Amino acid sequence: MGQEVIRTLLKQTDLLLVGASDTRHLGMDVGFVVGAPRVGIDITGPLDQETLIATRADVLVDFTNPQSVLKNSKTAILAGVVPVVGTTGLDESEIEEIRVLVDKERVGAFFAPNFSIGAILMMRFARETAKYFPHVDIIEMHHDQKLDAPSGTAIKTAEGILEVREPMAQGHPNEYEKITGARGADIGGIHIHSVRLPGLIAHQEVLFGGLGQSLTIRHDAFSRETYMPGVMLGIRKASELTDLVIGLENFLD
Repeated sequence: MGQEVIRTLLKQTDLLLVGASDTRHLGMDVGFVVGAPRVGIDITGPLDQETLIATRADVLVDFTNPQSVLKNSKTAILAGVVPVVGTTGLDESEIEEIRVLVDKERVGAFFAPNFSIGAILMMRFARETAKYFPHVDIIEMHHDQKLDAPSGTAIKTAEGILEVREPMAQGHPNEYEKITGARGADIGGIHIHSVRLPGLIAHQEVLFGGLGQSLTIRHDAFSRETYMPGVMLGIRKASELTDLVIGLENFLD
């Protein structure tokens, strides 16, 4: 994702790449790493405040992992740089840490469980559908290198549904699992099933059941290019923030 972001940034006329941080490719020109001509920006090691300040960056884009993103976000905020984060897996206490720091430093932050505009619309349609079809399961499918489960998108989909539908038990009242976890994770009675297989990128189905009918809302991401319009929108909007905003839907009309 980081390489795809760089390739896309280099094509923009109103955005300027000023630095790149990676624990690999140290010292290499970032253009060579992404298969582009030399751009004159060498990759530095682990992120630090001094580098962010020296580059005069406005925004830090982070697609690392849950173990790194909290530290990176704090580093950015303390340097006066707005983090734009696409990594999921942070828990509520970690999100609260960011919120407190943002309020203290008066520097914004933007976290998005999903940067795909199609996925955002899927969540919006699912929320609307749940008003009429309260029985719903979510199946999310990702590549086998994804670390967290369920995905942030699946969790946010369920949370959106629960804004319009009261928590409820689904299925037979006497049902039981012969193998623990067979019915998936449970959020307010909504079962979420996570699939991790090679060959997949990012896919989600929201299955609704009603009397004599069913309705499925599905989104498929076939390449990382899927996310780039949303990432660019997030970068452009985030530079104006002074608080923590979660979700790309906040930037859509």
